[in-house]
Amino acid sequence: MSAPNGSTEGGDGPPPQKKQKQVRVWVDGCFDMVHFGHANALRQAKLMGDVLVAGVHSDAEIKRNKGPPVMNEKERYKMVRAIKWVDEVVEDVPYTTSLEVMEKYNCDFCAHGDDITINVDGVDAYAAVKAAGKYKEYKRTQGVSTTDLVGRMLLMTKQHLSTNDEKSAESTQLSKITQGSELHSPYTGSSQFLASSKRLIEFMGTDSREPAPGDTVVYVAGAFDLFHILSHCPR
Repeated sequence: MSAPNGSTEGGDGPPPQKKQKQVRVWVDGCFDMVHFGHANALRQAKLMGDVLVAGVHSDAEIKRNKGPPVMNEKERYKMVRAIKWVDEVVEDVPYTTSLEVMEKYNCDFCAHGDDITINVDGVDAYAAVKAAGKYKEYKRTQGVSTTDLVGRMLLMTKQHLSTNDEKSAESTQLSKITQGSELHSPYTGSSQFLASSKRLIEFMGTDSREPAPGDTVVYVAGAFDLFHILSHCPR
């Protein structure tokens, strides 16, 4: 005869299993002009736990600490929500990572790239969480940043000031690019993003699967330059 807890009266049944607590990871940032570096950061952070909570700074907070963002806060909040590794978004978080905010959202630790973020006072924005032992690092994606993207856009204006001879030389260079994979764009430079099948598999994630018979497979093509909320596919 079974006891109310599901074990036998003699106590021979298995003990009830405790439900394992989910590990909640905190990540915060500006997430301005979201690019694959942001996506790779969030992907790596999600691998550290079960639930990824992304805090996004407001326009006023970014302007006070590093200068005005390109995309406004509503656009940035929406963009981060659309990234598949993000489970929850917290809007208008402090630029200097706060233990109080992390505790409010029940996060176990904060994750950040292996670069240093300085606030308006010249202090490490993650000093408090580091001192509390609630900080973990992942590798920053090399070769891309929002500052770099803004710089590329400014450099593109040189076409409007080029002489005919310069434009002809650029046209010849672009023609070569289409004929050989050993060259790279003179405007964007080379990038190591998705340079291997290993990186492709990393970004596919565990939710990817082979299509089953009868599944509809959709292909979407585009330049996807200056990725924004209107070009981002919902997850």
